[in-house]
Amino acid sequence: MQSAEFKQKRRFIISLGKALHKFGTNSFRSEAHLQNVASFLGIKASFIITPTALTFVLIDEELNEHNYLVRVKPGDLDLGSLARTDELVDELSSGTRSLEEANERLEDIYNKPNPYGKALSFFAFGASSGAFAMLMHTSWNDVFWATLLGFIVCLFVFWSERSKRVTEMLEPMSALVCAMLASLISNFDPYVNMPLIILSAIIAFIPGLSLTLGLSELAARHLISGTARIMDAIMVLFKLYFGAALGIALGTLLWGTGEYIQPEATPSWTSWVAVTTLSISLVILFQVRKKDAPWGIISGYVAYGATLLATPYLGFALGAFAGAFALGVYSNLFSRLMNLPSSIVMLLGLVVLVPGSKVYIGLNSAVSGQDILNTTNIGSQTFLIFMSLVAGLIFANVAVRSRKTL
Repeated sequence: MQSAEFKQKRRFIISLGKALHKFGTNSFRSEAHLQNVASFLGIKASFIITPTALTFVLIDEELNEHNYLVRVKPGDLDLGSLARTDELVDELSSGTRSLEEANERLEDIYNKPNPYGKALSFFAFGASSGAFAMLMHTSWNDVFWATLLGFIVCLFVFWSERSKRVTEMLEPMSALVCAMLASLISNFDPYVNMPLIILSAIIAFIPGLSLTLGLSELAARHLISGTARIMDAIMVLFKLYFGAALGIALGTLLWGTGEYIQPEATPSWTSWVAVTTLSISLVILFQVRKKDAPWGIISGYVAYGATLLATPYLGFALGAFAGAFALGVYSNLFSRLMNLPSSIVMLLGLVVLVPGSKVYIGLNSAVSGQDILNTTNIGSQTFLIFMSLVAGLIFANVAVRSRKTL
């Protein structure tokens, strides 16, 4: 017979696991955190977390095993709720909240709506597309059109929240519409790099962060979770590329494609404007709390600045190692200073570094034989950047330990 206390503890652990997954925490961090919470509550437990399934094994006072298995969808990043959840666990461990109160508070956090609302999210979506185009040192024409197309993509995101059918085809449909519109735009504006503004418009869907997290999970020997995350990211990439290729073909068939004229590139100082805009946009899109937002924005400067300083000495690919190492050290110092998970600021800075766009560019070069940007050895360079990012974060965790498991 289960005691009432064990039932409450089991309810909290299972709810916590679901919440961490929903808020986008990767598998090895979730498992480590749940193990710490179970130990504090005096329960022997074992956990297996993957992007699509949660498995809990809990042992009660009479040494009876209680198994809980649930099928889930991959979670989206909600760093504000992740911070609130971590603070809740601290309150429970310090005795500030009872277990019953913690269960109620966790349910409130789980169901909390987006604190920034749809209007700010809409503008952040478009701004992130424009910021990426600016970061590529393309023309102001591309920045302008990429921002407008980013707004259109956001409308599809809002639509997908109301329609299951749209959710299933969100990525290829968004890429298709953006490609058709970009083809139309090229007839009126010859200074537009059509493939680049398509990539910039759908940059929020490019799974660079997922690929990096998947590789991090493989490095931590979480083989099932890491493999699943990488394969999911690759399929998203394929869907995006197919939608873009089909959209360009339909656009060319309907209204043709204008002749491209090489415009003047944006000045080099605009890179810092782009990083600032992108970091602020990510704070909104990842729902970071306002009091944590300045730390998150600084993480973008740390990651980009360290990479910029190291690139002349190490090369672009290995310069990413320096950026990831500096970001990891900064994130762990943030965790020790603020008593919050390091991932709250680390993931924001990591987005600035991940070469997801290079994977798309490499795929485009391999299939069509055309280069979106003037780049060489894109495949090997992208692979080395991913390895550098993972290694940089591992080295940073050795240099400065985080206070939190999340």
